[in-house]
This record gives sequence, structure tokens and C-alpha cells, in this order.
Amino acid sequence: MAVPKRRTSKAHRDSRRAPNMKKVAPGISICPQCHQPKLPHRVCPNCNYYDGKNVLKNEAEA
Repeated sequence: MAVPKRRTSKAHRDSRRAPNMKKVAPGISICPQCHQPKLPHRVCPNCNYYDGKNVLKNEAEA
């Protein structure tokens, strides 16, 4: 059975793992109601609309 002759250094180990640690910016879409940026497939935090419908009731209406 193969056994490593020397211990793997932290630099060698981390350089192998580094390509998997890249951060990717989230995709941004524009809300068709208020034209503010929002995350896709989520309720708009500004106007509370999703798919052309008001999903959350505003405090002013309640």
C-alpha cells in the first residue's frame, strides 16, 4: 500500500484547493414594477412584487 514519504505542506495543500474557493457575484435582474435591481426569482425588496403580483401587504394598507 502506498504511503506518503513526507508530510504535505500547507502551501502545497492550499494551492490545490484554491481554484475551488473563487467567489462569483450573484446575477442581478431589474424589477419590472419599480426598476430597481433585485435577485432573480425572488420578491422585490422595494415594492414587494413578484411575477406582476403584490405578494406582501404593505404596512400602509394594513
